[in-house]
Amino acid sequence: MPFKSDIEIARGAVKLPIVEIGGKVGIGSDDLLPYGHDKAKVSQGFIDSVQGNASGKLILVTAINPTPAGEGKTTTTVGLGDGLNRIGKKAMICIREASLG
Repeated sequence: MPFKSDIEIARGAVKLPIVEIGGKVGIGSDDLLPYGHDKAKVSQGFIDSVQGNASGKLILVTAINPTPAGEGKTTTTVGLGDGLNRIGKKAMICIREASLG
């Protein structure tokens, strides 16, 4: 059985509405400025309201000098987000469009 290509996986994905995703981390629909059903910007008002929130954290995943096979940043990022959610943390990831190889 051959493996699916990245584009086949992407086309087969079931996307959640952005309002549902925002709600999971406490961002209400009034604070989302939607671009279609699966993308949105967060309002400046919401950003201002959580400024100084001591429990918020930002984790950056990066690398340098990539190998031909890549460095595994996307896999690491997705796994990190899934793992944090699994232990009950409110986690969200943001990645660029992965290669379509």
